[in-house]
Amino acid sequence: MRIAGAVRTAVAMAACALLVTSCGSGDDSAKKNDDAGQGESDTHARAADQKRIPDVGDGLQSKIPENSQQVLAVYGDGEDSANSTIVLYAKSGPKDATWEKKHSWSGHNGKKGWTTNHHEDDKRSPVGVFTLTDGGGVLAAPEAKLPYSQSASMQAPHYWPKSHWHDFDYVIAIDYNRVKGTPPNDPTRPQGKEKGGSIWVHMDHGSGTSGCVSLSKSGMRYLLSTLDPKLHPVVVMGDKAHLKAA
Repeated sequence: MRIAGAVRTAVAMAACALLVTSCGSGDDSAKKNDDAGQGESDTHARAADQKRIPDVGDGLQSKIPENSQQVLAVYGDGEDSANSTIVLYAKSGPKDATWEKKHSWSGHNGKKGWTTNHHEDDKRSPVGVFTLTDGGGVLAAPEAKLPYSQSASMQAPHYWPKSHWHDFDYVIAIDYNRVKGTPPNDPTRPQGKEKGGSIWVHMDHGSGTSGCVSLSKSGMRYLLSTLDPKLHPVVVMGDKAHLKAA
């Protein structure tokens, strides 16, 4: 495999302030997390052939681009729950082919659950379909296919609980209120600061986030080495009720 694109330079330190308020949290009392993969399914887990992403209603299903061949589905346990099941699906071929379940993990979302109207510091994750175009983190890219920006500026502040210090070792930016093609911690907010931002997939610390989706270190390495910009990956995310109803 090759790393797509050269490692980009660090963004301005102003981005760090947004990172603190948007994605991480210094207030959680986190449980110990197992880097080997908390609640991961068997690597070869498979599902019956299917034309649709399971348990996703017509509204969100229709927002999945026709050219997308990879979907990361985040099934939140409930509107006010921080617990999620995260599943990677891939198409077996051309656009009329079926979706195949490739892997699944247990993880977390916003500590207060989910919302269809996300705003800054509401501690909820936004419901919707979003593209996945950029990766990054404190650590060097693990054979990443997505463009990857390594930067110490993504380091979680050390005034947070120690269990959170490695949250941003690996990151995949969720394209909610951000500019595609920029490092995950770029501070630009096209819809305005009040709509929040820095919504990422990142490493799990064992409890809810400030709006991001989190899973194990091994899960992050797997996603970064698997998600391919040529296959136009997207994330479909929300609590189970909203996913079905939308």
